[in-house]
Amino acid sequence: MKPADSPFQQLVRRLRQMEIRILKAVDAQLQGNFHSVFKGTGLEVDEVRLYQYGDEVRAIDWAVSSKGHGTFVKTYKEESEQQVLLLLDVSASQQVGAAGRRKLDVGRDICGVLALAAARQDAQLGLLAFSDQKELYLPSGKGTHHAYALIKRLYELQPQHRQTAVAAGIKQALGLLKRRSIVLLISDFIDADYERELTMLARKHDLVVLQLLDQREQEFPPLGIIPLHDQESGRTVWTNTSSAAFRARYRATYEQNRAQIGQICRRHRTEFLSISTATDFVPQLVNLFRRRNQRGGRG
Repeated sequence: MKPADSPFQQLVRRLRQMEIRILKAVDAQLQGNFHSVFKGTGLEVDEVRLYQYGDEVRAIDWAVSSKGHGTFVKTYKEESEQQVLLLLDVSASQQVGAAGRRKLDVGRDICGVLALAAARQDAQLGLLAFSDQKELYLPSGKGTHHAYALIKRLYELQPQHRQTAVAAGIKQALGLLKRRSIVLLISDFIDADYERELTMLARKHDLVVLQLLDQREQEFPPLGIIPLHDQESGRTVWTNTSSAAFRARYRATYEQNRAQIGQICRRHRTEFLSISTATDFVPQLVNLFRRRNQRGGRG
């Protein structure tokens, strides 16, 4: 009799099935022209040529153009080896959600699928998991063995701190990255004062922002006066959840948090995707990667 698969083997098989769905769907939608899940912006200058109608203004090489022989733009070639960093928020607010579908579970699944895709495409991929401290850092590597090791470490991770500090997590990433990379920042962004650091990350790297949401945070059920426990502060407060004032504040806080990160990303032309724990994230990732391939990685 064939021995039963271990929990880790079952996990990898489940992630593989999601990865295959993504690769097949993107390939089909691009009619065979699919190059890579991790298609970047073309990070190495290849040459300059005369400006043509439709070229982006930001591609103009002003130093060459200033010599008076016409307007020239830079053309790029993709680096032969793409470097990717998964930047995952594992603070206590990520524990919200149904069993097996918490924000943290969905974030781990996304990282796991991307690790397997990176191994298939020979991309260098690393991981930084953060709360208000560095919880886990795995330097970039490639290959199936590296992907399996990353998945195992991530799913075994028990965060030691509860608070969120998105700005501190971004600063850690900026200190670790030695060259321009694709960075996927995954968080619920229930935090404040991180726009400056996110702007720096978007300017220096090819940034993709994934916001994790759970419908429990959108509309709190009217349960009367009950104790509410704050996952991050550890405080418990008795609150009348049926009062109109509480429910209005709750909805306003949720909508403000959801809108803030989207507005920041639009300002900096950064690719942004909002993912609910109640939905299948695979079609959303498919659309994200399809857009990146069609745009050459530009958000």
